Amino acid sequence: MDNSVALSVGDIHRLRLGKDRIVYAGMPNENVFSFVQMKWEFFYRGYSWNLYFPKGQSTIRIDGVNIQVESVTPEEIRLRV
Repeated sequence: MDNSVALSVGDIHRLRLGKDRIVYAGMPNENVFSFVQMKWEFFYRGYSWNLYFPKGQSTIRIDGVNIQVESVTPEEIRLRV
């Protein structure tokens, strides 16, 4: 089942049940966009890291989930999960 998602900078999206959350972190420059991948282990303990992708990349994989990038701007990204 495909799910279309639009994320503004700072918006959180859970990839799937039992999978990590991602946050759109914008574009550090005109050729790169970024996500924060958030992993939770226990109640208040967790960790996260930034992932960087070239703007032209249309398919990415995060936590075993294939994601199709439909469009990306510095303020918003549209995905099909």
